[in-house]
Amino acid sequence: MIINTPKEVNTIIQKLNNSGFEAFIVGGCVRDCIMGNTPHDWDICTSAKPDQTQACFCDYKTIDVGKKHGTIGVVMHGGIYEITTYRVDGEYEDNRHPQSVEFTSNINDDLSRRDFTVNAMAYNEKDGFVDPFGGREDIANKLIKCVGNPTDRFNEDSLRILRGLRFASRFDFEIEANTAKAIHDCKSLLHNVANERIREELIGILCGKSAEKILNDYRDVIAGIIPEITPCFDFEQHTPHHCYDVYKHIIHSVGVIEPEPLLRMSMLLHDIGKPQACTTDINGRCHFKGHPKISAEMADVILKRLRFSNAFISDCLKLIIYHDVRFSGNKKTVKRVLGKLGKENIERLFKIQYADTMSQSDYNREQKLTDLNTAKAHLEEIIRDNECFSLKQLSVNGKDLIENGITDGREIGGILNYLFEKVLNNELENDKQTLIKAVNNYKNRADE
Repeated sequence: MIINTPKEVNTIIQKLNNSGFEAFIVGGCVRDCIMGNTPHDWDICTSAKPDQTQACFCDYKTIDVGKKHGTIGVVMHGGIYEITTYRVDGEYEDNRHPQSVEFTSNINDDLSRRDFTVNAMAYNEKDGFVDPFGGREDIANKLIKCVGNPTDRFNEDSLRILRGLRFASRFDFEIEANTAKAIHDCKSLLHNVANERIREELIGILCGKSAEKILNDYRDVIAGIIPEITPCFDFEQHTPHHCYDVYKHIIHSVGVIEPEPLLRMSMLLHDIGKPQACTTDINGRCHFKGHPKISAEMADVILKRLRFSNAFISDCLKLIIYHDVRFSGNKKTVKRVLGKLGKENIERLFKIQYADTMSQSDYNREQKLTDLNTAKAHLEEIIRDNECFSLKQLSVNGKDLIENGITDGREIGGILNYLFEKVLNNELENDKQTLIKAVNNYKNRADE
């Protein structure tokens, strides 16, 4: 197999070779090329020390990306290409970062410090592949496997636990047995990982091809970063609407919905409050009244802890709060929800309700999907016909009421809400003359 590298990468490797140094592309870009994917970055490693690398590229602008760790950036044709000296890591004392790095002239030494075999390969056109740990074979076998002893790898850097799950989810790979055991055994090390890094890896896991499988097989690891989800494990729902326990329903819905971060995170958290909300009637049937609100309150804490943006949190909480709303063919309900969520989020809500329904039992499923499709059709009509669905769209506003002699702020608000309800119920046309006339009638009745 030959990897077609960009001409800039070839130029860099050739210049280093011409100066007497080895150079390879390395890591994820090699893996992606073997798998037929386009790399996001082209990482280059070399036997040249950082000062020697800079000397090789004295005719180019270079950047000290991390010189003490061996990385120099070379600016070429508007892009920055990172070149890193072969290195071995010193002792790890915080389960995340080596205390020091030592440069080496042996590419195998550099590859031996990497996390997984699929990321521990190097390539150049002259020498072909350097693959001392069988990464190509593991790709062929769809396997995530640590380089060397997996317990050692995870104790060196505990973020690798989540990286392993992310790669397995992203590529739909299995995790090799010893590596899997070490993931379970070492999960407590995740307390050393910054919440921002956990967030990014979790999103990667959720948006992967086999997210449902990973969330199921490694639920103990997920509980290590979201302990609030633990009560959902094996929590039977005892209702004809459901055929799974709460956690299996959650992860099935994650797998059903499209792999977009907001949608998948919303599905992961949409029912997390069900165990708290559960009550059981005399027939042994469970009810979960108020669980969307409880789930949203719990999600707020979780998302803030994981350092999600305010905008992401706001959208996620809205979707969770409204995920259980029943449209039941009523156009007015669509308008109310549209007014609260906006067009983009109500369209997301429809996707969430579809995933939710398809993760339940088949009890009344056909009717639920029919109601959902009707709501979608209503939304199209509302947008197409520019129908009023919020106070802002009323053809009158507070200024108009003031001009008609109504000056009390509370009364203005009450009248506008009254008019909005009339328009929503199709009892009044949303035009200014009609609404002002209705205001005068409202005033006259009040005076009587």
